[in-house]
Amino acid sequence: MATKKNDPLIVERTFNAPVDQVWRAISDKDEMKRWYFDLKRFEARKGFEFDFTAEHKGMKFIHLCRVKEVIIHKKLSYTWRYKNQPGDSLVTFELFPEGNKTRLKLTHTGLESFPAVHAYDRKNFQRGWNFIINTGLQKYTQALPKRTMVIVRLIHAPVKRVWDAFADIKQVVQWWGPNGFSTTTEKREFKPGGVWKHTMHGPDGTDYPNHSTFISIEKHKRMVYSLGNGKKGSDCIRFISTWTFEAQGPKTQVTLRGVFPTAQDYNRVVKQYGAIEGGKQTLGRLNQFVNPKKG
Repeated sequence: MATKKNDPLIVERTFNAPVDQVWRAISDKDEMKRWYFDLKRFEARKGFEFDFTAEHKGMKFIHLCRVKEVIIHKKLSYTWRYKNQPGDSLVTFELFPEGNKTRLKLTHTGLESFPAVHAYDRKNFQRGWNFIINTGLQKYTQALPKRTMVIVRLIHAPVKRVWDAFADIKQVVQWWGPNGFSTTTEKREFKPGGVWKHTMHGPDGTDYPNHSTFISIEKHKRMVYSLGNGKKGSDCIRFISTWTFEAQGPKTQVTLRGVFPTAQDYNRVVKQYGAIEGGKQTLGRLNQFVNPKKG
C-alpha cells in the first residue's frame, strides 16, 4: 500500500538493553549527545521548551520543540518545528519492555504541514530517523555493557519488605554498604528530585562521602538515582544506579545496575574500590537484615 502524505512516519527497533537504560538514552541530555543531538538544555518535563541546530548539505535547521507528554520508562513526546518556517509536527518515543530487552517505537506525525520543498521531503525524514534509531541508538546500546555493572541477588523476603528496607531511612542505615561499613546520613528525601547525602565509614576508618539525587521512583518496582562517591579527598565518580525489584514467589530478585560515564570510569571503580564485590556484600547484608534466618 502506498504511503499517503499525512501518514505517520514510524520506525521500530528492539534493543538489547533494559527499559530504564533506553529511557535514559532518550531523556538525559548527557546520554542523548552520544547518539542523538547535542542539546544544551533538555528536561523530560511537560511544557519544557528546548531548541537545537542541525546542519545538512550546508543548510542550518533551527529546531524548536516543546515537551507534550512524559510517562517515565514508557512514553516521551514533543513538538518539532523549524524557526521561521510554517508547520508543526509531533515526535513520540514509546518503550515496551521485553524481558531484559526494549522495543522502541518512534512516531513522527504532521510532516505534511511543512513546506512542500525538497529539504522537508518525507524521504529525508525517513532516512534521518532510520539512521538515528537503527545506527545511532543501536551503537549506543551495544556499547553500554562496557560501562555497566550488574549485580543480581535473590532476597529471602517479599517485595514490600525489601522495598521498605531501602525506603525507610531508619532501616537502610542498618545494612547499607559492604561488610564492616557503617553509614551516617545528613539528609534523605526519598522522592523524585530528592537528595540523599550520607557518608560511609569503612572498617579501616576511611570515609566515603556520597551524594545521591533520586531521578525516578516506582514503588515496589524500581528506583533510579544519580550517585557521586569516592574516598574523602579524592575525585568524585558520578554514575546512574538503578535498583529493580521482582517478586519470585515469597522472595524478591533484586537487580543493581550502575551505568558509568565511560568504560574507563567503570574499570577504575571496579579495580580501585572493588565495586562489584562491595555491591555483592551490600545485597548480602540486605538479605541478612530482612530475613536473619536465611541471611
